[in-house]
Amino acid sequence: MFISNHSKKNRRFHTEFFGVFLKHNRCVIIVLFVVFPIFSFAQNNEEEKNKIIEKRVEYLIEDAEESDADYNTILDQLSNYFNHPLNLNKADLNELEELGLLTNIQINNLLAHIEKNGKLMTLEELQTIDGFGADVINLIFPFVKVSSNLDSPQFSLNDLLKNGENELFIRYKTVLEEKKGFSPITDSALAASPNSRYIGDEANFYTRYRYKYGNHISFGITAEKDAGEEFFNGAQKNGFDFYSAHFFIRNQGKIKQLAIGDYQAQFGQGLTYWSGAAFGKSADIMSLKRSGGGLKPYTSVDESLFLRGGGIAFQFNKIEATAFYSYNNIDANIDLIDSSTVDEEVLAITSIQQTGFHRTVNEIEDKDAITQQQIGGHLAFKTRKVNIGLTGINSTINTDFIPDIQTYSQFRNSNNQQTNIGADYSWIYKNFNFFGEFSKSITAGNAFVSGALITLDPKLSLAVLYRDYQRDFHPISSAGIGENSTNENEKGVLMGFVAKPLKNITLSAYYDQFTFPWLKYGIDAPSNGYQYLAQLTFTPSKKLEMYVRIRERNKGDNTSVDLTDGINYLVNEKQTNYRFNYSYQLSPSFKIKGRVELVNYDKEESPFERGFVIYQDIVYKALSSPFTFSFRYGLFDTDSYNSRIYAFENDVLYAYSIPAYYNKGTRTYLTIKYNVKRGIDIWLRYGLTYYDDIDVISSGLEEIPSNHKQEIKAQIRFKF
Repeated sequence: MFISNHSKKNRRFHTEFFGVFLKHNRCVIIVLFVVFPIFSFAQNNEEEKNKIIEKRVEYLIEDAEESDADYNTILDQLSNYFNHPLNLNKADLNELEELGLLTNIQINNLLAHIEKNGKLMTLEELQTIDGFGADVINLIFPFVKVSSNLDSPQFSLNDLLKNGENELFIRYKTVLEEKKGFSPITDSALAASPNSRYIGDEANFYTRYRYKYGNHISFGITAEKDAGEEFFNGAQKNGFDFYSAHFFIRNQGKIKQLAIGDYQAQFGQGLTYWSGAAFGKSADIMSLKRSGGGLKPYTSVDESLFLRGGGIAFQFNKIEATAFYSYNNIDANIDLIDSSTVDEEVLAITSIQQTGFHRTVNEIEDKDAITQQQIGGHLAFKTRKVNIGLTGINSTINTDFIPDIQTYSQFRNSNNQQTNIGADYSWIYKNFNFFGEFSKSITAGNAFVSGALITLDPKLSLAVLYRDYQRDFHPISSAGIGENSTNENEKGVLMGFVAKPLKNITLSAYYDQFTFPWLKYGIDAPSNGYQYLAQLTFTPSKKLEMYVRIRERNKGDNTSVDLTDGINYLVNEKQTNYRFNYSYQLSPSFKIKGRVELVNYDKEESPFERGFVIYQDIVYKALSSPFTFSFRYGLFDTDSYNSRIYAFENDVLYAYSIPAYYNKGTRTYLTIKYNVKRGIDIWLRYGLTYYDDIDVISSGLEEIPSNHKQEIKAQIRFKF
């Protein structure tokens, strides 16, 4: 990358100028962004789908704050329904819940309307149903249809071959700058320190084949090699480091779901068992309630959040019965541990690894070190208004588990076998939806969550949720709403609302008060805190949407002051984010999007920190052109990683880029898609992060001795 001294000076000047300008003229910036002509026109379905999926991804990262998670599985259903719209005249309760865009109250009203008045004639008829305003109809429009055709699948070989869809993806990505893990080293130095370099090359390869027949049949295989892992040599003589395959059937007679190979299982409110990611606290207040969809095919490359084996779900009128089994190799650290029962050392697990990386000698030694066997089931009574479910899960690993117990973690599971059971419920009474789940670790504590969604008026909805996760509750795989990354050691009450005082204005907000009755990692005393979010969205036309948001989180943390007596005490750590975001359709082909986000980070007894991100996107998509592209230019300036800001970036299909912006610099990327011919698409992506205030990026084996980092990505899809 060659950059002239003159351009460097200009870039520093512009960055410093924007930093000062933002701090003293925030209102002016917002006004400049807002002043656009407003004309109404209908956006195409593809654009609506992309906008909805982008929002869902941002809802995920706002709570989890992860930049490298894989969201394929959780968003796969939306893409599937976009390609095969759900027929509202035929859809049952389960399918409408799986869509993930409607509340149970809205679903109940829709099904009741069809039962009373017969099949829908047009989508416009939805406006006559309580809870289906213009915003809701626009939200679901790309994913549903109204038809008198029953869409019943015919599984003849000819029909499967004729109407089935095949997709093959091949993806390559790499970082152009040399990381320390790939830098040259002498044989003697490597022999003395074998973990000081990655054993594979810099390339990341991904490939996926999938066949789908509507929403009824899916099978495929996914493979990935991470950067630094070997490929067809050394420890990876079989090629890719990770392989995943699935076969899945849905709604065939009494068989509701059949999964073979890799899959996920999700039940209730996520306390007793929920494999994979789930939406947390976000501006979409009414998504607070979980809707466990049972079994799902697994198509992602996260190497830990899935089941490997088989599962089946039967439906007998109002009764649903699910059974599943998994036998999977997982990564773990195994060390010699002093045994308390015999006078000798024994091999035992000290920790479970979930990174999925196998790039160094130590990481390869941890690969597939143990096996985990899981067997479980779910039994439910389900009607439009009432859902009562029972879940049981047993998990066993094939060796002793002796973790490094600290004071804060002394109540966590330390056995190689554990069993959890739970009961969940959902009840709709008029415009109230009560829901919850109670879960019990057989040899330890309990977890409980209960809440309600309330529609007081078409213009006002409320949500409330209470949770109590005991410090000795041992989750096997859970995803209940909470502040912690795991459902343990937490109590809290969350209250929120969505109000639509005017046709084009939506106000959503929530406040969450939580306590941690026991110690946590890095927090050496019981603590408490709060989090709130308020967002005002203005949509004057289908051409323009903008919102302003404030989000604040305040909780306890160990002091950063050096202590002479070695005893920590807690101080308040508060982070406040202010955001203005807009999206404007300049023409049927061009769309611009932009954001200004400011952050204040205040930890008592530590220096006050500030930061900002400002970026502008240009998106081009014309129906008459085989080319589409998305371009961003952004500036960021934060005092440290503590004041980082996450932002979603457009990427190649089924890949997600959500970097954390921190330090001082610029971020630019360009994503291009080209339709070669029908059934063949190519994506190319280039990203550049340039830092003004550092000369070394990252640390350890990921260290780059440069002030800039370039990523390239190429992907091809064959669809036939």
